[in-house]
Amino acid sequence: MRASYGPKEVVPVIAVGTAAPEFSQTSTNGKPLALSGLRGKYVLIDFWASWCGPCRKVNPDLVKLYEQFKGNSFEILGVSLDSDDAKWKEAIQKDGLTWQHTSDLKGWKNDVAALYGIKAVPQNFLVDPSGKVIAKNLRIAQLEEELRKLLKQ
Repeated sequence: MRASYGPKEVVPVIAVGTAAPEFSQTSTNGKPLALSGLRGKYVLIDFWASWCGPCRKVNPDLVKLYEQFKGNSFEILGVSLDSDDAKWKEAIQKDGLTWQHTSDLKGWKNDVAALYGIKAVPQNFLVDPSGKVIAKNLRIAQLEEELRKLLKQ
């Protein structure tokens, strides 16, 4: 006899070549920040959390890369799966993450993480100036190579 587990959870798949789903979430200053507000730039949507060891380990390299490529053409938008406001903001400051950040402080129930099908962190999506996903889950070396090509550096 087979056990019945109910309907399967549907996890969205954001494929390369498709439009990045629009979202707006609260930033560290308490105001809403929308992905569409960064249209016209290459944007790395970086899903992370203060309690995530692998996320924190890669942050120094991500900071170096951001310093190298930031400006009119490249931006990072951090989406945190934290549930503690103080720990989230402390990690941003401690790690020197000078880019923009959002979170709804719902932990794994983060609305943007659900929209993007995030089941583990760190994960990322690279979005082009028109809002289309052009790569996902890039490691630092891959991201650097991609940005050099895109930004002609």
